[in-house]
Amino acid sequence: MAAITLKLTRRILAYVWLLGVTSTRSLEIALNVMRKISLITSNFFDELAGELLNGISNDDSLIDDPRWPGISKNVLSKLLNDGYGGLTSTPPINRSSMVPKGFLVSLSNLFELPASKAFWETVAKRRRRLFAILVIASTALATYLMSLIIYFRSRALLGYLMLFAFAVLFAWISVGFWTALVGFISVLRGVDRYAPKAKVRGIKDDTRVALVFPIYNEDVNRVYAGIEATYRSLERTGKLKHYDFYVLSDSNDPDSWVCEELAWAEWCERLKAKGKLFYRRRTRNVKKKSGNIADFCRRWGKNYKYMIVFDADSVMTGDILVQMTAIMEANPKVGILQSAPKAIGRRSLYGRIQQFATYVYGPIFAAGLSFWQLGDAQYWGHNAIIRIKPFMENCALPVLPGDPPFGGEILSHDFVEAALMRRAGYEVWLSYDLDGSYEETPPTLLEELSRDRRWCQGNLQHLRLFLLKGIIPAHRFLFLNGVMIYGSGLLWFCFIFMSSLQALLDVWIEPVYFPAEYALFPEWPVWYPGWAIFLFIVTVVLLFLPKLLGLYLVIVKKRAELFGGTGKLVSSVLLETLFSVLFAPIKMLFHSKFLLLALLGKKVGWGPQERSDVGLSWRQALKFHWKDTLIGLLWGTILWIVNPAFCIWLSPILVSFVLSIFLSVWTSRPTVGGLFKRHGIFLTPQEMDPSPEMKVLAEVLANPPLPADQDFKLALFDPWVNALHRSLLRKRGRLMPEVLKKALNAIDSKEVLSRSEIMALLRSPVMLFELHKRVWESPEDKFIEKWSKYLSRIQ
Repeated sequence: MAAITLKLTRRILAYVWLLGVTSTRSLEIALNVMRKISLITSNFFDELAGELLNGISNDDSLIDDPRWPGISKNVLSKLLNDGYGGLTSTPPINRSSMVPKGFLVSLSNLFELPASKAFWETVAKRRRRLFAILVIASTALATYLMSLIIYFRSRALLGYLMLFAFAVLFAWISVGFWTALVGFISVLRGVDRYAPKAKVRGIKDDTRVALVFPIYNEDVNRVYAGIEATYRSLERTGKLKHYDFYVLSDSNDPDSWVCEELAWAEWCERLKAKGKLFYRRRTRNVKKKSGNIADFCRRWGKNYKYMIVFDADSVMTGDILVQMTAIMEANPKVGILQSAPKAIGRRSLYGRIQQFATYVYGPIFAAGLSFWQLGDAQYWGHNAIIRIKPFMENCALPVLPGDPPFGGEILSHDFVEAALMRRAGYEVWLSYDLDGSYEETPPTLLEELSRDRRWCQGNLQHLRLFLLKGIIPAHRFLFLNGVMIYGSGLLWFCFIFMSSLQALLDVWIEPVYFPAEYALFPEWPVWYPGWAIFLFIVTVVLLFLPKLLGLYLVIVKKRAELFGGTGKLVSSVLLETLFSVLFAPIKMLFHSKFLLLALLGKKVGWGPQERSDVGLSWRQALKFHWKDTLIGLLWGTILWIVNPAFCIWLSPILVSFVLSIFLSVWTSRPTVGGLFKRHGIFLTPQEMDPSPEMKVLAEVLANPPLPADQDFKLALFDPWVNALHRSLLRKRGRLMPEVLKKALNAIDSKEVLSRSEIMALLRSPVMLFELHKRVWESPEDKFIEKWSKYLSRIQ
């Protein structure tokens, strides 16, 4: 009996300590409860609740260590009962409308050209004419040389198909080359006289800016660590009063729901940000991210002049936020100002390669895009500031009629929103020269391909939106450019397949030297090896010269030390080039498949992104890449048997196919990325000389406020989390006896609840509180077994 009494007393004391009751009163409360209960039943909760409520009514300081002092008054009243409501994580709703308009398409819309108004538009037209001349001229010359190389006789259709594919692909890489070249010149000059600027970094006193963070089943420690880094950076500027933070959740996972609420409460306290940091979770994630932003605009858009859209992994410095706001203040015709984010935080080899590339090559491509686009730039969906009023009036997106890929919800919403903002007469600019904007790249090849599949379907919808009325020609081109990102992969695959077929036919089919009857002289096939070599060199230059230009800029601006020194930098560029050559054919194969599946109407799911460097298993890689390996082996074997010379020519692509499983796994490993880092390869400036924001981010993630293994069960065990969750609910919810019975059985048995049942439980304050009581009153052996990881944190 003494042992039972001791165990029960410990249980009651654990609960009282978890509440934060003063140490001098905790033992007294436990002893009073023990006198009133029967040891046979051990149902102590009601007696404990009564004792605590009586103590609180007589002594306001009974709980001297409330979990979140800033909101404790609202939560305290729900601690020992099944009540709900009383706490809000958002400001009062100030509702307004945001309705889609002007989405009728017609071929005649292509011939309606808007009149130029701003001086920069005249400059843009001249630049784009030059751009078109450069691309068309280089493509025409390369296509002519290719026509001399291809053997047309007796296989004219195949030859012309190859020539067409080559022309489109060469034009595509020419666009990238000329963009990088003018970007290189722009960065060297260092001045863009047409870009919007602010003479002073002044912000009007009544200007309010919302920083919005749309999330979907994310790692809350990473999300809020980024928010903390941005928040503290804004504090240092002295301009924090102008900015509010909104975490906009579309999460449908019960673990994420509970952890997001807990993280909001923790960081409100940690940052002293009550009234500055808000949290809202939508129950229906209609239109995904764009719908989440639109929902914010309808509820609170009228409260703000601008909003700055973040991704879940974005970080921006206070300086760039103030700079971008000041630019918007000084230029009322700018509707969207897009920054050029740099990559951070990756440990896997694949992620580090992509991260390195954004620092070395990214600046010249961003500068080149800005040179051609000027005020007709594109919006990338995050790390950008938006003028809210015109956005709400003109950028609402409908659900397109019909089925995917051309109907349904608009997936690649950012390009469309930029086009609609320009249609309304507002400018969209890319500020490539502003430092302090960061994001994370996908950690693995498979994660990048998973993201690409969603974008592929979204970009196909642009073919339909291409005919929208009033769209600026530059944005019609950007719509086509988005399609070509994936269409080029299919064209490349078709080109190398047709080239292989040509190589096989050259061996299998005996050439006809006397095609005409009674011909006196044979027609010998003509081969131009000089032109073939020249064309190969030109293609290589177009593909790889931008990398050398990026390398040269780093060296000439004396920034090589931020990449580990000149030697390490050169080695990194060479290795990045090698890896890009190996990855390109794998991406080509997947992009071809994505495009074909989308055209066949195969729907794409919208799952949470994997942002952590966890590495891929061999099983995962085998599942996705076994077909690549098989294709490479069969393709290479046939070519080697029939035409070995062509097989050697095609070997870089075939080797990539064969090694796809190994490459995907090996480059996903953080240990491999760490090995390269220790040897000074793929280093970046933020690793060599981290900014204050990156130091805050690293410190928070090194010692996160929330343990990584948190889940919805915390709302069943922890009285504060249980009360917090119920305090944020707005409805009593339905009492579902069958779910409650199953949940009660799950406490004392191995029974498992489904996700829908857990969500129903979390929506019902009565069921949630009843389970909380049963958890603490469960038998000793079951209690220790099921709740030890939570209990260990208070002992």
